[in-house]
Amino acid sequence: QVPLVESGGGLVQPGGSLRLSCAASRSIFFSLRTMGWYRQAPGKERELVADITTTGRITYADSVKGRFTISRDNAKDTVYLQMNNLKPEDTAVYYCNQRPPLGIYWGQGTQVTVSS
Repeated sequence: QVPLVESGGGLVQPGGSLRLSCAASRSIFFSLRTMGWYRQAPGKERELVADITTTGRITYADSVKGRFTISRDNAKDTVYLQMNNLKPEDTAVYYCNQRPPLGIYWGQGTQVTVSS
């Protein structure tokens, strides 16, 4: 069973919005974990975009503050990333994982492309 499955990516114009979802299998005990969204752009290192603790404390990378919102629904074992006012530099493959990330939890990710 795949631990984490990301969805919701796509092609969007600058200034547009997307909502990413990450569904966790019951095997990872989702509600007990700090969850994060990460992204990797071509030729760059994977970076943390946002994370949310079990108590709802949230942190964001400076590059997305005020534009992205992370949330979680423990009843659905799902973490979300609402992305508004997207910029071309947000283009990347987006992944979810716990924080700190666990290697075996990396999934396929979901591609986000911001282009006119």
